[in-house]
Amino acid sequence: MREFVFPDPSLTSRAGQFVWLAINVEDEKNAPFLVKFPAEALPTFAVLDPSSESLAVRLVGSMTVAQLHAFLDTARIAVAGGGGSGRQADESLRAADQHYGARRFAEAAEAYRLALGQAPADWPPYARAVEALLYSYQQTSAHDRCVELAQGVLKRLAGAPSELTAAVAGLDCALGLEDDAPDKAARVAALEADVRRLVADPKLAVAADDVSGAYITLLDTRRKARDEAGARRTNEEWIAYLESAAARARTPGQRTVFDSHRLSAYMELGQPERATPMLEASEKDFPEDYNPPARLAAAYQAMKEWDKALAAADRALLRIYGPRKLRVLEIKADALKGKGDLAGARRTMEEAVAFAEALPPGQRSDDRVAGLRKKLDSLRDPSPAPPS
Repeated sequence: MREFVFPDPSLTSRAGQFVWLAINVEDEKNAPFLVKFPAEALPTFAVLDPSSESLAVRLVGSMTVAQLHAFLDTARIAVAGGGGSGRQADESLRAADQHYGARRFAEAAEAYRLALGQAPADWPPYARAVEALLYSYQQTSAHDRCVELAQGVLKRLAGAPSELTAAVAGLDCALGLEDDAPDKAARVAALEADVRRLVADPKLAVAADDVSGAYITLLDTRRKARDEAGARRTNEEWIAYLESAAARARTPGQRTVFDSHRLSAYMELGQPERATPMLEASEKDFPEDYNPPARLAAAYQAMKEWDKALAAADRALLRIYGPRKLRVLEIKADALKGKGDLAGARRTMEEAVAFAEALPPGQRSDDRVAGLRKKLDSLRDPSPAPPS
């Protein structure tokens, strides 16, 4: 969004309406903010009510320019306490947004359901409320309700960016249904067809991130069906989409937006070497950015080119900070293990564990620490067998 959405000239009209703030979640100084306003996924957008410093509206995921304008309009109404013809629905929506912002997803789901039930036919926040309800269902594993909602709203959302969001969320939830759930296969098939129809539609104006995410869900669908040929075709379609999008980029900054997606797609196909030319170009264009060498380290690790992986990881470690440093340290440890240097791998994982434990609240994850400790334990020398 930084490269494709925020530079749009139409957003200059919003300059005096909001105090704009970008939070770098990797920077330790922002950890207290993340304690109060956690973000379990990126990007996350939030508008705060200045009178109470509470969250007025929150949205997880990318947006088009049009969606961002609609989000900001909704936020202004929420902060002002006004509303339109759907006054009851607006009140319920405000309550739902409060729960959603506090990550009380079960309560948020009930409030969004109430708001949608009270809303008039032309209710402006309809699409946003549907997306938030679907996300709340996903976070609470309410798969059946999620599928039912997704299939019920697709016709009303036809032609809007939220149509793809709803179809993908519905497919993800359908995959999460119990294997013996009634009509699971039919529901998966129907929603998969909807997602495929939408990603193939050149007229659908959606963020590239959302299309890429849709391909990831389609790939997961084929793999869970044990359809390796279908999975490979889907992966190749995903790559073709990303390469076409990158080729249309007008600046190096726009091109690098697709680097992480392309690396993932190449890795999924078992061809990480296809990522190295683009990542080398990105590192040349942005020598202070830790992302290109960190991604190169991952690619070289997958290729078992241990020395190149170590060199790229060390370049990234000179620049990286915050929780993302942990992934680079893991890659470095794996490369050292691949070279047969178990002592070096252990030292690197000990550094990772110490760094993870020292992260402040808001950045520290107990699950992440536990995973790193488990990996460190796997690198320790086995205890000698007791005497017989």
